[in-house]
Amino acid sequence: MTSGAPWLLIDAGNSRIKWALVQADRSQIASGALTHGGADQPDWSDLPAPGSAWLSNVAGENVAGRIAALLDGRWPQLPLTTIRACAQQCGVTNSYTTPDALGSDRWAGLIGAHAAFPGEHLLIATFGTATTLEALRADGCFVGGLIAPGWSLMMRSLGEHTAQLPTLDAQAARGLLDGSMPDTTRRGPFFATDTPRSLSAGCTLAQAGLIERMWRDLRNEWQVPVRLLVSGGAVDEVASALKVPHTRHDSLVLSGLALIAAERVMERGN
Repeated sequence: MTSGAPWLLIDAGNSRIKWALVQADRSQIASGALTHGGADQPDWSDLPAPGSAWLSNVAGENVAGRIAALLDGRWPQLPLTTIRACAQQCGVTNSYTTPDALGSDRWAGLIGAHAAFPGEHLLIATFGTATTLEALRADGCFVGGLIAPGWSLMMRSLGEHTAQLPTLDAQAARGLLDGSMPDTTRRGPFFATDTPRSLSAGCTLAQAGLIERMWRDLRNEWQVPVRLLVSGGAVDEVASALKVPHTRHDSLVLSGLALIAAERVMERGN
């Protein structure tokens, strides 16, 4: 590990790989994204050499192998740390019964959120392959969460397991949602008049309903204001259906990785 050199942060999710090269003060030098199974390569040719790489990987061993090969091809012998959730880190306390069973992306996201909104109670909704919810108290205590099928996965599952419903991908569903979602000022039910729009709108509203229910329940239980923080690949679609106040943040995991790297480097004295 080279003192003063930037850090390469990598968030390997189930849908894609995001990366960022940042300075020790967490200012960003460059960033990008890769798809799984694609031929695309990261454009690292003109980047300064990082002193270390920090990885959150929930996509499995094959993706870990691809990342290791990419790093070795550009920066041989670059130190790589794959993070895991733990009981306490960067001011966040993990209340999971088995702390390291929490996904590393969720853990890094919690750390990033706590730093981005210090002193606030948060409900963090991430719309990826799965939709996840995390309840985070202002003191940094992660009290627990929920996992549900993601927006795209929900639509695909309906298409694959029913005889007469279409299988919609995210791109097709986005086009169907344009102009077809309910007006947020309107009261009463919203119903579509064809099957593809019924499916895409229904799955979107199912996601929104879950988030709104848990946000209201959390505020009632804690009896304090709770900021709803949203992120993830399907954030545009689901957030468009939300009827409660919310804040968008597009890089919670990478932000958390930077904080974890900073704490680890300080502990090592580098």
